[in-house]
Amino acid sequence: MSVDFYNQNAQAFFDSTKEVDVSSLLTHFTPHLPIGARVLDAGCGSGRDSKRLLEMGYAVTSFDASTALAAIAEEYIQQPVAVCTFAEFESDTQFNGVWACASLLHVPASELLSTFAHLAALLKTGGVFYCSFKYGSSDTERDGRYFTNCDEARLENFIQEAGLAVCETWQTADLRPGREEEHWLNAILIKQ
Repeated sequence: MSVDFYNQNAQAFFDSTKEVDVSSLLTHFTPHLPIGARVLDAGCGSGRDSKRLLEMGYAVTSFDASTALAAIAEEYIQQPVAVCTFAEFESDTQFNGVWACASLLHVPASELLSTFAHLAALLKTGGVFYCSFKYGSSDTERDGRYFTNCDEARLENFIQEAGLAVCETWQTADLRPGREEEHWLNAILIKQ
């Protein structure tokens, strides 16, 4: 359902998100990365964060489930973007970091245990995993998209089998203009 929304609205989504400044989020993530780290942008959307991470000197691998969005992101970041779901993504590379900004929230709650475990398996021991969800403890559907909301207790449940430990969580207002009333749970997780 959510993939159809992004395929049909890819350009509008790109236009509305590519200029959003996520440097306040990156300041929690990048201190955990070595110089030249390998980072997986899981559910890269517009490619905005992949582009920023590439500019910071990291080796970035990107994927998205939306064919249309992946094509736009690929052009934007000037490197390949794989088209696949979280469960379908495979790599021989062990990453220093996984960046999942506002992407895992489209995975049904019943699938998040296995999704976190799958992505965490791609991380080196001691690797860092950033994720963000709309803040809450229930699931919603809006405008053709499914959202798994998350609070601190729910996050602990979702990662319990992934070999990840919570390093820090914090809440932020939505960074997009006009959406400041929406609140997000952000988390830095460390691979054990």
